[in-house]
Amino acid sequence: MGGELAAGFSRTARGALLAALHIAVRANAQWGPRVFEPTIQRQVTGPDAATLLASTRTLYVGQRERARVAYGTALGRAYSVLEGFRWLGYSPEVASLDLVSAGPGDSDATVRAVTRIQLQWRDGDWRVVAPPGGTWGGSAASVDSLDGYLRFPDGSG
Repeated sequence: MGGELAAGFSRTARGALLAALHIAVRANAQWGPRVFEPTIQRQVTGPDAATLLASTRTLYVGQRERARVAYGTALGRAYSVLEGFRWLGYSPEVASLDLVSAGPGDSDATVRAVTRIQLQWRDGDWRVVAPPGGTWGGSAASVDSLDGYLRFPDGSG
């Protein structure tokens, strides 16, 4: 951790994986602008980076009003867990992987989604490429199981 950023990842597959986890999670409205703004501004690249920042700000404002928290405050607890991943490709310059997250659905069912994360090595660290259209939903799809994915230790899957 350096200031408000998780940074300094090694130029290895493990470093790319850790960068993907940290940056993608921190580039989320849930944690408030003190976390998502510097994360997106300094650690997200690509043609849709500005759109991701704008859409995350808009999402935060709407959710903040519903949560009735002061501006800048995190929106509360996140009810999801990262369960596993699958490499799509890795080199010292670029990496691509799918991350599986799980959270509560209707009737106490667990709902899983897989999100594609692409990274580039730039300026001495990994950067996440903004998802197409500037929203994580555009890179996500539902998944029924963790078959074919490497599970994280202590994952709930």
